[in-house]
Amino acid sequence: MTTNRLTACAVALAAAATLGATAPALYAQEQTFDLKISHWVPPSHPLQKALEDWGASVEKASNGTIRSKVYPSQQLGKAFDHYDMARDGIADLTYVNPGYQPGRFPIIGAGELPFLLSNAKGGTRAIDEWYRKYADREMKDVKFCFAFVHDPGSFHSRTKKIMGPEDVSGMKIRPAHATMATFVTMLGGTNVQASAPEVRDVIEKGVADAVTFPWGSVILFGIDKVTKYHMNAPLYATTFAMVFNKSKYNRMSASQKKVIDDHCTNEWAVRSASPWADFEHDGIAKLAAEPGHEVYTISPEQTAAWKKAAQPLHKTWADNVRKVGVDPDAAMKEFEALLEKYGAAAK
Repeated sequence: MTTNRLTACAVALAAAATLGATAPALYAQEQTFDLKISHWVPPSHPLQKALEDWGASVEKASNGTIRSKVYPSQQLGKAFDHYDMARDGIADLTYVNPGYQPGRFPIIGAGELPFLLSNAKGGTRAIDEWYRKYADREMKDVKFCFAFVHDPGSFHSRTKKIMGPEDVSGMKIRPAHATMATFVTMLGGTNVQASAPEVRDVIEKGVADAVTFPWGSVILFGIDKVTKYHMNAPLYATTFAMVFNKSKYNRMSASQKKVIDDHCTNEWAVRSASPWADFEHDGIAKLAAEPGHEVYTISPEQTAAWKKAAQPLHKTWADNVRKVGVDPDAAMKEFEALLEKYGAAAK
């Protein structure tokens, strides 16, 4: 009896040892992938480390079979091209501003509507959770990884304080995205198209008078050197997406796909966006402390005027979303409920 028990134990231990060695062995037999992760902000931007951390976690979880390198500052392509770069395999994981291509991604544009979001952390949790229902419809050329927003940005002007909607008339403004571009036009301003890295130059040359931009990035991109007046109100947010090349994903084994899936989650959206959220919010105090800069607030009456002026944007968004087969009223109700749930609804 004792001999039988010893024999059974020996067999069990041997089986456990074999099973324990199986997981690394399975990965060892798999193809190794080297991912190119591309974005268009400077390497000093918080997004750089967030994406490096994402890649390091993927490499660890895949036992080294999925490695990556992050390429900042438009090294692999222009900011406007990053969605197509993922689609075409120029890069494997890319950072996309959907608003850079007006009309192409109408649904996710909900996150761009003025005075809708109050902060980036809750806003990211809400937009990512909400958009997963629609991503396959709108971004079918790629594998959607996650969505996020930056902390609310505002007007930063070289020439004058922008207090109410009427002040935009006659100004040349570089908008953050398609929704803000439409808003500027509605208010009698002129749009100046430029990617984030080009903003300082267009203001310095007088091509633009002002920009809609998040706060910390004003300093990061040197825009504080060419602006003076800063409206402290949650005017807008920008939606972003991280998207993955489908061909590369489809060539991976089931276990490797699971690693990628486990890193394309709401938790990773928040984890990636949070350092950036803090960075942008801290920019308000930093700009206020800079000599020659005026950070100013607006009154409740002026806030109400901005919200009223923005109402046509909500209708335009609804019309565009309806064209792609989505009920805009139901979709917006879902989104606003999530913003409330996560403490990110603008008041």
